[in-house]
Amino acid sequence: MRVNSAAPRFGRNPRGACAIFDANEQRRPRLVDRFDAVRLVVVFALLACAAVPRADERVDEILALQQRAAADDREAQLEIDELADEAQEAVSEYRVRLQELDRARRYNDNLQHTIDDQDREKASLARQIDDFGDLEKGIVPLLMDMVADFERFIALDMPFRVDQRRASGTRLRELLDRADLSIAEKYRQVMASYREEVATGRNIESYAGELDIGGVTRTVDFLRVGRVLLAYQTPDREQAGYWDTTTRQWHTLDSDYRRSVALGIRIARSLAPPDILALPVAAPRERE
Repeated sequence: MRVNSAAPRFGRNPRGACAIFDANEQRRPRLVDRFDAVRLVVVFALLACAAVPRADERVDEILALQQRAAADDREAQLEIDELADEAQEAVSEYRVRLQELDRARRYNDNLQHTIDDQDREKASLARQIDDFGDLEKGIVPLLMDMVADFERFIALDMPFRVDQRRASGTRLRELLDRADLSIAEKYRQVMASYREEVATGRNIESYAGELDIGGVTRTVDFLRVGRVLLAYQTPDREQAGYWDTTTRQWHTLDSDYRRSVALGIRIARSLAPPDILALPVAAPRERE
């Protein structure tokens, strides 16, 4: 009986297990030992079971690391926000301080200008004090001349309120000798008397007084219209007259003027409304 060389042959492997050998493959095993397969399955199962806990632990570590990173990011962001707020507050505070510094500089500049002006004023006052002696020496004679001219003017003016005006001139002369009054006060009072005389030439008045008429002193009503006219009239309106500035004498008025003089007296005393009066007025003369 001939055996086919290509047919499979049975033999025993070194471990004593039954194996099938292929004649063409030089006795290479085709089947795995059943026990080895079970063993491999158990090993792989154990490896798989051991790998699952380690994978879960790794995932937990990664998650914990991410959570720590997120917490660190939040803390870092909070610190950044705080630093940004502090920086903004610092910038605002810096701007406020710059404005305060600018205002302080401007105030100091203005204050320095004021101080400089005060220094100039002090220097000016010092010069005025030094020059006051010379100024006083010039003002006192001036005031004396003004009082003398005032008295001279009253003597040459129309004879209205003569006693009162002469008393004013006497008062001014006595005022110049008073030691309790300053030069400025003396000058003020002299100028006030001059202003009163100037105002007299712009108003109208009527007052009662005494006048020598034909050697007889009589009580009359005077009428003054500025320095243009000075007239009188007796209370019974029987006599009337005016002051002639040319002859410097009293002259009697005709009966045609008595009514006008009486009306003028009433107007001056606010007993009648203003009206046009026909009164004797001396014509102006040219100076020679």
